[in-house]
Amino acid sequence: MVYIALAALLFCACEYRLRPTDDDSTHRIEVERYDRLESQYLTTGDYAALQQMSTDYPMETRTLIENVLKLGSVDDSEINSRVLAFFQDSTLQVLISDAEAQYANMDDINSQLNIAFGWLTQQLPDIQPPVIYAQIGTLDYSIVVGDHSLGISLDKYLGEDYPLYQKHFTASQRKSMTRDNIVPDCISFYLLSLYPLKDFDTRTQDERDAHIGKVMWTTNQALGKRFFKTADVVRAEQYMKKHPTTSIQQLLTTPNLPKY
Repeated sequence: MVYIALAALLFCACEYRLRPTDDDSTHRIEVERYDRLESQYLTTGDYAALQQMSTDYPMETRTLIENVLKLGSVDDSEINSRVLAFFQDSTLQVLISDAEAQYANMDDINSQLNIAFGWLTQQLPDIQPPVIYAQIGTLDYSIVVGDHSLGISLDKYLGEDYPLYQKHFTASQRKSMTRDNIVPDCISFYLLSLYPLKDFDTRTQDERDAHIGKVMWTTNQALGKRFFKTADVVRAEQYMKKHPTTSIQQLLTTPNLPKY
């Protein structure tokens, strides 16, 4: 189910860039606050905010308008007023306000992302940490995966008890719509984009589930805790215990590992 959902999220996004720390030899991942410019434009109609969205975040803006909101081409002369009008709905205005209030500070998420990607780059030297940015959508997507980029839709992580979710999502769906799920979702979806299951359409359901389990198990290792606990994650864990010399790269790229 997760893998199928990912296919709909593979959009072309922004070019690779990281914020440097004080030490030029290292890089720190920090969530780009694209959502703040978006919120400023959508709640006040501030043209300066719109200009900055288009200038500083051109591919993020294209991805939002064309792939997430599906309102038409970003090159359409009327698209900006169309986006603004679309978000004047009172429910969406509340959604924007609540998302900005809950995520006024994302330091905890930045810290978790750096720990997780730090571990991944040690285990998978060829992996390129993505640009990660926050946005506000319309409850359609959680994580948008692009070319070395991840877009976090804050509107999908307002807590399982968030009133609006009660009308549109089941109890089991709402359990994953929390702040704690953001980093695990970022890691697992990014790994799935880098290590897709080859010949997915011809694979059995068991093979698909096993691949998801391997990705989730790897995500757990990057997080340093057992966040995902499905039966397929347990299968992957048991396999790695029995095959201690198997690398993370081998685990994720070998489609037909021996039975767990």
